[in-house]
Amino acid sequence: MSQAGPILFVSNAQRPPFIAALDEARLFPVVDADWASAARAVEQVQPAAVLAAMHAGHEPHLAPLARTIADQSPYLPFVALDAAGTLPQNALPFSSRGGNSDRLVARLRAALRVRTLHATVLRRLPDAKVGLPEGDPARDATVLLIGRGAAYPALSVAFGERVGVVGALSIEAAAKHLNTRDIDGVVLAEGFTARVTDAFLTVLAEDTRFRSLPVVVTAHQLAQTYDLPNLELIPGEPAKVAANALPLIRQHAMEAQLSRTLRSIDAGGWLDPRSGLLTVEAFARDFAKAVEQALARGGGLSVARFAFEPGNSRAQLDAARILSRLMRQMDFGVAQKDGSVIVVFAETDFRTAHMIARRLSAVMRHTSNGKHEMRSDPVVSVDSLSPSDTARSLLARLSADASRAAS
Repeated sequence: MSQAGPILFVSNAQRPPFIAALDEARLFPVVDADWASAARAVEQVQPAAVLAAMHAGHEPHLAPLARTIADQSPYLPFVALDAAGTLPQNALPFSSRGGNSDRLVARLRAALRVRTLHATVLRRLPDAKVGLPEGDPARDATVLLIGRGAAYPALSVAFGERVGVVGALSIEAAAKHLNTRDIDGVVLAEGFTARVTDAFLTVLAEDTRFRSLPVVVTAHQLAQTYDLPNLELIPGEPAKVAANALPLIRQHAMEAQLSRTLRSIDAGGWLDPRSGLLTVEAFARDFAKAVEQALARGGGLSVARFAFEPGNSRAQLDAARILSRLMRQMDFGVAQKDGSVIVVFAETDFRTAHMIARRLSAVMRHTSNGKHEMRSDPVVSVDSLSPSDTARSLLARLSADASRAAS
C-alpha cells in the first residue's frame, strides 16, 4: 500500500525484531523517537502512523503524544504496543503475542486504509454540498456483544455507557445481527468453548464483509492466527475491556462514516452522511415525484413510519441505518426532525408493506445504551396511496395514525 510518510516508532528501548522486520522488508520505512521527543517528532516527521512501545517511563508523555496525534489531519493511526493500563481514546491496542510482524502489518494496513479514505473525503469536500458529521464517531457506533457468562451484564453496561450495544447469547443470534445491522465491533465474552470460538473467528475471517471488523476476545487464548487485522485479546475488568476496545471501534465507526460521506458526495449531497438515508430535502422531492408518477400510472405505493420516544435520537439513528441496509433499491427513506423514520415502498400494496414494516421493526428491538433499554418497539404506522391523495395528505394521515397508535 502506498502511503505518504514513514512510520514513527516511539520507545525508550531498542527496536524489537518485529519492528525491525518492517523496515528491513521495506514494507514501511520506520523512524525512531524516544518518549520525551515523540510529540515533537510527530510534528517534524509527519508520519503516516505512530507505533509506541508501552515500556516503563512512557506515562508522563502518553497523554501529550495522544493529543498531538489527535490534532493531525488526515486521520493519524496511533498503535500502542503491549499496553498494560487504560489507553487514551485514540490509541489502538496491539498485543505483540510472540512478535508476529505479519499481524502488525495487517493492523497497520487496515488503519492506513482509513487514513487514505479520510484524505479522499477531505480532498472532495470543498467541491461538494456535504459536510462531515461533527462529534465523536463512537457516539453512533454499535457493538455486538456475544456471551452468556457472569461478566456479560457488566460488559453490557460498560460498553453501553459509550456505544450502542446489541446483545447475543448464542453464535446463531450473533450471525443474524451481523447480517442485518451495521456493526462497528464484536466483543466475544465468556460462555463458549475454544472450539466454538475458533469456528466463529474462522467464519468472520472468511467473509470479506466482516474481515475488517474490530473483534475483541475477553476470555480465551487463541491457538492460531486469523485473517482479522483488528482482532485483539483484551482480558480484565469490564471497564478496562471497554475502554481499550473503544479506539478500535471508533476507527471502524469513522471508516463507516467516511464511506457514507463519500456516497453522499457521489449522490450530489442528497444522502445524509450520518444515517445513510436521503436528506429531508431530497426525500420531499423524491416522494412528491413518486406520488405523482404512481397516481399517473395507477401503480401501488405504500409508506411506513417508525416513531420512537421523543429525544431518543440513538434509536432513530439505529433504525435509519437498519433501513438503509435492508430496504430494496427501489425504496427510499428519511430520518425526520421529529425523531421518526419514514420509508417509502414503491410498487407495493398495503398488505405487503405492513408485513415488511413488521419485519423491519423486529430487527430494531435489541439495541441498548447501558443505562436503560431503549424503546424496543417503535410505533409503526403504514398507509397506502389512494386516488385522492397528495404527498402531503398521505404523510399527514400517516402521522395522525401514529399519534393514535401511541396514545
